[in-house]
Amino acid sequence: MRYVSYDHEGVPGHGYLDGEDIVVLGRGHLDLRAGTPSTAPIGRLRRDEAVLRAPLARPGKIIGVAANYQEHVREGGADDRVKAVSTPRLFLKPDTALAGPDDPVVRPRLTRTLDWEAELGVVIGTEAADVAVHEALDHVFGYVTANDISARSLDVGTERDGQEWTVFFDWLAGKWLDASAPIGPWLVSADEVSDPQDLALSLSVNGVVRQRSTTAAMIFSVAELISFASRIMTLRPGDLLLTGTPAGVGAATGDYLQPGDVMVAEVERLGALRTPVVSG
Repeated sequence: MRYVSYDHEGVPGHGYLDGEDIVVLGRGHLDLRAGTPSTAPIGRLRRDEAVLRAPLARPGKIIGVAANYQEHVREGGADDRVKAVSTPRLFLKPDTALAGPDDPVVRPRLTRTLDWEAELGVVIGTEAADVAVHEALDHVFGYVTANDISARSLDVGTERDGQEWTVFFDWLAGKWLDASAPIGPWLVSADEVSDPQDLALSLSVNGVVRQRSTTAAMIFSVAELISFASRIMTLRPGDLLLTGTPAGVGAATGDYLQPGDVMVAEVERLGALRTPVVSG
């Protein structure tokens, strides 16, 4: 199923797509923390009558993954990661980072280096704690197109020491901006994605393709990421895992997002996610 959350005449709801219609399943946006959605229809409406929102509401955790595509590591000037002596590099984004299709992201005054990162998003459906790699995909509810929008540097108006930890925490805080984790336009159930490591993904800015790759190029697979994350923290229904981005980010060329730009991230079979940039 292609699950959607929407607003219709000011009322939030969720359901799934059936051609050009939305089959309505319930009131309120889809919230897996409240339980698996009912599959019993309670109505229908035309898709063009509704405004699509982030297909997942209230994720308990948004987990990001840094440096999970070798070409992206190289374009940043680092040596290739050796998987045999490496682990996934995880970080968290706040729930205020969540946004939906066509929701604008504000380029705030504290950065002029706003960047894009097309990613495969994974939504957890059942609790996972210390799960084995071969069991990890059993805990997936579905998959979604995502964009991990990042501020590559911050100007907070204060002179700082520039030490390694300052640089690291500026990078980390640059992942926390409001609306910097747009997902959508819909959430595709896991049964419709036979292999999450066989999906093309791309991102364009103002119609120019900037990223193009495939999830087969991940250093750590979706199953390996889930397994590793579940060793550190319990994953619960509704948690969102962003699995890393391929080469082609703006930081590689110094070509950053400007107000008025429009990004379109797309993952094969999961839909195209449009995100405009506005001035803060």
